[in-house]
Amino acid sequence: MQKSVHIFSLIIVFIGFFLSATSSSARQYAAIIVDEFTGRVLHAEYPDVKTYPASLTKIMTLYLVFEQLRAGKFTMLTKLRVSAQAASSPPSKLGLKVNRSITVRNAIRALITKSANDVATAVAEAISGTEPRFAILMTKRARQLGMKATNFRNASGLPDRRQVTTARDMARLSIAIRRDFPKYYYVFALKRFRFGRRNYRNHNNLLVRFPGTTGIKTGYINASGFNLAVSIERNGKRLVGIIFGGKTPSSRDNRMITLLHRTLNMISSHERIVQKHTQSKSRDMMQAGRMGSSLPNYRAEGWGIQIGAFSRFAQAFLAANRAVEASEGLRWARISVEKSSIRNKSLYRARLVDISQNRAIQACRELQAKQVPCQVVQVGPTAVGDR
Repeated sequence: MQKSVHIFSLIIVFIGFFLSATSSSARQYAAIIVDEFTGRVLHAEYPDVKTYPASLTKIMTLYLVFEQLRAGKFTMLTKLRVSAQAASSPPSKLGLKVNRSITVRNAIRALITKSANDVATAVAEAISGTEPRFAILMTKRARQLGMKATNFRNASGLPDRRQVTTARDMARLSIAIRRDFPKYYYVFALKRFRFGRRNYRNHNNLLVRFPGTTGIKTGYINASGFNLAVSIERNGKRLVGIIFGGKTPSSRDNRMITLLHRTLNMISSHERIVQKHTQSKSRDMMQAGRMGSSLPNYRAEGWGIQIGAFSRFAQAFLAANRAVEASEGLRWARISVEKSSIRNKSLYRARLVDISQNRAIQACRELQAKQVPCQVVQVGPTAVGDR
């Protein structure tokens, strides 16, 4: 008897260790910043690691609501019935009563601000009859949007080990919902929502903390940590950022603000370099026209030059800038600073990417002649892509 109890105890300990390890793995930090206009990835840290979407799931739920509005199957005043299943949803929720109803307009606002799980279930049942059927539709639409690593099992993001996504996929979805439904996207900037006698504040703190923020959604479950999808507009640029695995809402928000500032600074610095080179090239073209010659054709391809790996982002960025200034063949290359971890130590790789193999080889030889270390590398896809 005692032996059986001992074995049972060991099994419980092993299961607890396994679940703990799984949770720890799932909560791994991941981030991505994407140019919304071009789909180009500007910053990425573990963008393809699978984790749990939590309430970022509701972005897809809203995508399907917007489809119903566009098709004329819903209006903003359409009433959605609240079933016993919806009413029994765990928090966060509005506390809707069985057999009561909520309008589509209020449902949208509740999903964005309160992140109401009871509303998510009511929406799912109104569209597909049951939440499991709605989840099948969600996953189908995810595939059509290019979200290859995502599976949905419910409309709210409540814990389910089979409901997984990646930062890259969530960036695709965040871009798609604005692209496909610009008429309705404004609701993601809603800061407050009044329902009944209560006011609900949007949990997306960047709407207040980061000027130019236009949306979109926060999320949290224990297995994923604190997540955030955000869209910003600055100086004619539109960026989408995703973070998974934040330890606290504040640390998650602070990290996103840091990444957005860094990315915007990189874009500005690169544009200054390109502008300077464009002016120089215009003079060269005028001279070439007089000489009856032509300039070489620049065509971006999947190659680049790695300048080095540094312990700080600023060091890597400055090294990449110096390399661009030192080589004529790199003036049209894009600066890329990628974070990686080796033996629990963070390193930032400075690269010049989006150039052809021949140009990378020539530019690297030019840099080496000037005592600048470099290495020609083949880089992977730099775009999030879409349908």
